[in-house]
Amino acid sequence: MAVYTLPDLTYDYAALEPHISGKIMELHHSKHHATYVKGANTALEQLEEARETGNLANVNKIEKDLAFNLGGHINHSIFWTNMAPEAGGEPTGDIAAAIDEHFGSFEKFKAHFTAVAAGVQGSGWAVLAWDSIGQKLVVVQLFDQQGNIPFALTPVLMLDCWEHAYYIDYLNVRPDYIKAWWNLVSWSNVSERLARAKTQTAGLVVPSA
Repeated sequence: MAVYTLPDLTYDYAALEPHISGKIMELHHSKHHATYVKGANTALEQLEEARETGNLANVNKIEKDLAFNLGGHINHSIFWTNMAPEAGGEPTGDIAAAIDEHFGSFEKFKAHFTAVAAGVQGSGWAVLAWDSIGQKLVVVQLFDQQGNIPFALTPVLMLDCWEHAYYIDYLNVRPDYIKAWWNLVSWSNVSERLARAKTQTAGLVVPSA
Protein backbone atom coordinates (compact mmCIF):
# COMPACT_ATOMS: atom_id res chain seq x y z
CA MET A 1 0.00 0.00 0.00
CA ALA A 2 3.04 2.27 -0.28
CA VAL A 3 1.83 5.00 -2.63
CA TYR A 4 4.05 8.02 -1.94
CA THR A 5 7.35 8.58 -3.72
CA LEU A 6 10.09 11.18 -3.45
CA PRO A 7 9.66 13.63 -6.35
CA ASP A 8 12.62 14.54 -8.53
CA LEU A 9 13.71 18.15 -8.52
CA THR A 10 13.53 20.10 -11.77
CA TYR A 11 16.96 21.62 -11.09
CA ASP A 12 20.32 20.42 -9.78
CA TYR A 13 21.05 20.57 -6.07
CA ALA A 14 23.59 23.35 -6.63
CA ALA A 15 21.31 25.38 -8.91
CA LEU A 16 20.02 27.60 -6.10
CA GLU A 17 23.45 28.77 -5.00
CA PRO A 18 24.58 31.11 -3.55
CA HIS A 19 21.27 31.54 -1.75
CA ILE A 20 20.92 27.87 -0.74
CA SER A 21 23.93 25.59 -1.04
CA GLY A 22 23.97 22.34 -2.97
CA LYS A 23 25.03 20.54 0.18
CA ILE A 24 21.98 21.55 2.17
CA MET A 25 19.67 20.96 -0.80
CA GLU A 26 20.97 17.41 -1.19
CA LEU A 27 20.56 16.65 2.51
CA HIS A 28 17.18 18.34 2.68
CA HIS A 29 15.76 16.53 -0.34
CA SER A 30 17.44 13.12 -0.30
CA LYS A 31 17.43 12.64 3.49
CA HIS A 32 14.80 14.78 5.23
CA HIS A 33 12.11 14.66 2.55
CA ALA A 34 12.79 10.99 1.86
CA THR A 35 12.27 10.25 5.55
CA TYR A 36 8.82 11.84 5.45
CA VAL A 37 7.89 9.75 2.40
CA LYS A 38 9.00 6.57 4.14
CA GLY A 39 7.15 7.55 7.32
CA ALA A 40 3.91 8.23 5.46
CA ASN A 41 4.06 4.90 3.64
CA THR A 42 4.85 3.06 6.87
CA ALA A 43 1.86 4.65 8.57
CA LEU A 44 -0.42 3.60 5.70
CA GLU A 45 0.86 0.03 5.93
CA GLN A 46 0.29 0.00 9.69
CA LEU A 47 -3.24 1.31 9.29
CA GLU A 48 -4.01 -1.37 6.71
CA GLU A 49 -2.67 -4.04 9.04
CA ALA A 50 -4.72 -2.65 11.92
CA ARG A 51 -7.90 -2.79 9.83
CA GLU A 52 -7.19 -6.34 8.62
CA THR A 53 -6.41 -7.68 12.09
CA GLY A 54 -9.03 -5.65 13.91
CA ASN A 55 -6.34 -4.47 16.33
CA LEU A 56 -7.03 -0.71 16.38
CA ALA A 57 -5.61 -0.03 19.84
CA ASN A 58 -2.70 1.98 18.39
CA VAL A 59 -4.66 3.79 15.69
CA ASN A 60 -4.41 7.24 17.29
CA LYS A 61 -0.60 7.17 17.24
CA ILE A 62 -0.52 5.87 13.69
CA GLU A 63 -2.92 8.60 12.52
CA LYS A 64 -0.66 11.23 14.10
CA ASP A 65 2.37 9.68 12.40
CA LEU A 66 0.55 9.79 9.07
CA ALA A 67 -0.46 13.43 9.52
CA PHE A 68 3.08 14.49 10.41
CA ASN A 69 4.90 12.55 7.71
CA LEU A 70 2.38 13.14 4.94
CA GLY A 71 2.41 16.82 5.86
CA GLY A 72 6.18 16.82 5.52
CA HIS A 73 5.95 15.15 2.11
CA ILE A 74 3.30 17.55 0.77
CA ASN A 75 4.93 20.67 2.18
CA HIS A 76 8.33 19.89 0.73
CA SER A 77 6.84 18.92 -2.62
CA ILE A 78 5.34 22.42 -2.82
CA PHE A 79 8.47 24.10 -1.44
CA TRP A 80 10.78 22.68 -4.13
CA THR A 81 8.55 23.89 -6.96
CA ASN A 82 8.07 27.31 -5.36
CA MET A 83 11.77 27.94 -6.01
CA ALA A 84 13.79 28.19 -9.19
CA PRO A 85 17.25 29.33 -10.31
CA GLU A 86 17.41 32.93 -11.46
CA ALA A 87 13.98 33.66 -10.05
CA GLY A 88 12.87 36.11 -7.36
CA GLY A 89 12.10 39.75 -7.91
CA GLU A 90 8.55 41.04 -7.86
CA PRO A 91 5.56 39.13 -9.21
CA THR A 92 3.66 40.18 -12.30
CA GLY A 93 0.28 39.39 -13.79
CA ASP A 94 -2.52 37.76 -11.83
CA ILE A 95 -0.50 36.90 -8.73
CA ALA A 96 0.76 40.49 -8.49
CA ALA A 97 -2.79 41.81 -8.80
CA ALA A 98 -4.04 39.39 -6.15
CA ILE A 99 -1.28 40.39 -3.73
CA ASP A 100 -2.04 44.07 -4.28
CA GLU A 101 -5.75 43.42 -3.72
CA HIS A 102 -5.42 41.40 -0.54
CA PHE A 103 -2.33 42.94 1.07
CA GLY A 104 -2.22 46.50 -0.26
CA SER A 105 1.10 46.15 -2.11
CA PHE A 106 3.89 43.68 -2.70
CA GLU A 107 6.06 45.53 -0.19
CA LYS A 108 3.42 45.13 2.52
CA PHE A 109 2.92 41.48 1.68
CA LYS A 110 6.66 40.79 1.72
CA ALA A 111 7.04 42.47 5.11
CA HIS A 112 4.06 40.51 6.48
CA PHE A 113 5.30 37.15 5.15
CA THR A 114 8.85 37.82 6.34
CA ALA A 115 7.63 38.63 9.86
CA VAL A 116 5.54 35.46 9.97
CA ALA A 117 8.49 33.35 8.82
CA ALA A 118 10.89 34.94 11.28
CA GLY A 119 8.38 34.53 14.08
CA VAL A 120 7.77 30.79 13.73
CA GLN A 121 8.53 29.35 17.16
CA GLY A 122 10.52 26.16 16.93
CA SER A 123 9.72 24.23 13.75
CA GLY A 124 7.21 25.20 11.10
CA TRP A 125 6.45 27.03 7.88
CA ALA A 126 5.33 30.41 6.59
CA VAL A 127 2.49 29.97 4.10
CA LEU A 128 0.68 32.11 1.56
CA ALA A 129 -2.63 30.36 0.98
CA TRP A 130 -5.92 30.82 -0.83
CA ASP A 131 -8.93 30.87 1.51
CA SER A 132 -11.69 29.22 -0.51
CA ILE A 133 -14.42 30.41 1.86
CA GLY A 134 -13.27 34.01 2.24
CA GLN A 135 -12.08 34.09 -1.39
CA LYS A 136 -8.84 35.82 -0.48
CA LEU A 137 -5.13 35.30 0.03
CA VAL A 138 -3.96 34.93 3.62
CA VAL A 139 -0.57 34.47 5.31
CA VAL A 140 -0.41 31.92 8.11
CA GLN A 141 2.06 29.97 10.22
CA LEU A 142 2.07 26.19 9.95
CA PHE A 143 3.29 24.45 13.10
CA ASP A 144 5.63 21.47 12.58
CA GLN A 145 4.35 19.84 9.37
CA GLN A 146 0.61 19.71 9.96
CA GLY A 147 -0.72 21.98 12.72
CA ASN A 148 -2.75 25.20 12.70
CA ILE A 149 -4.08 25.09 9.11
CA PRO A 150 -7.86 24.86 8.48
CA PHE A 151 -9.14 22.71 5.64
CA ALA A 152 -10.37 25.67 3.60
CA LEU A 153 -6.83 26.91 2.89
CA THR A 154 -4.83 25.84 -0.16
CA PRO A 155 -1.09 26.67 0.04
CA VAL A 156 0.37 28.48 -2.96
CA LEU A 157 3.73 29.59 -1.50
CA MET A 158 5.57 27.88 1.35
CA LEU A 159 8.82 28.68 3.16
CA ASP A 160 10.41 25.95 5.27
CA CYS A 161 11.42 27.47 8.61
CA TRP A 162 12.76 24.29 10.19
CA GLU A 163 16.44 24.66 11.10
CA HIS A 164 17.35 21.76 8.82
CA ALA A 165 16.43 24.02 5.88
CA TYR A 166 19.11 26.60 6.58
CA TYR A 167 21.40 25.76 9.50
CA ILE A 168 24.39 24.65 7.40
CA ASP A 169 24.29 27.87 5.37
CA TYR A 170 23.05 30.44 7.86
CA LEU A 171 23.62 28.84 11.29
CA ASN A 172 20.87 30.11 13.60
CA VAL A 173 20.31 33.41 11.75
CA ARG A 174 16.94 32.68 10.16
CA PRO A 175 16.37 36.28 8.97
CA ASP A 176 19.39 35.98 6.64
CA TYR A 177 17.96 32.76 5.20
CA ILE A 178 14.56 34.39 4.63
CA LYS A 179 16.16 37.39 2.93
CA ALA A 180 18.13 35.11 0.60
CA TRP A 181 15.09 32.93 -0.16
CA TRP A 182 13.19 35.84 -1.72
CA ASN A 183 15.73 35.67 -4.57
CA LEU A 184 14.51 32.17 -5.44
CA VAL A 185 10.72 32.53 -5.43
CA SER A 186 9.21 31.26 -8.68
CA TRP A 187 6.27 33.60 -9.09
CA SER A 188 5.13 31.71 -12.18
CA ASN A 189 4.69 28.59 -10.04
CA VAL A 190 2.87 30.56 -7.35
CA SER A 191 0.59 32.08 -9.97
CA GLU A 192 -0.23 28.63 -11.39
CA ARG A 193 -1.01 27.31 -7.93
CA LEU A 194 -3.27 30.27 -7.19
CA ALA A 195 -5.18 29.76 -10.44
CA ARG A 196 -5.81 26.11 -9.54
CA ALA A 197 -6.71 26.95 -5.95
CA LYS A 198 -9.39 29.39 -7.09
CA THR A 199 -11.19 26.57 -8.89
CA GLN A 200 -11.52 24.57 -5.68
CA THR A 201 -14.14 24.86 -2.95
CA ALA A 202 -14.01 23.71 0.65
CA GLY A 203 -17.26 21.83 0.27
CA LEU A 204 -18.82 23.89 3.04
CA VAL A 205 -22.21 25.56 3.01
CA VAL A 206 -21.82 29.01 4.54
CA PRO A 207 -25.10 30.59 5.73
CA SER A 208 -25.95 33.91 4.13
CA ALA A 209 -26.01 36.98 6.33
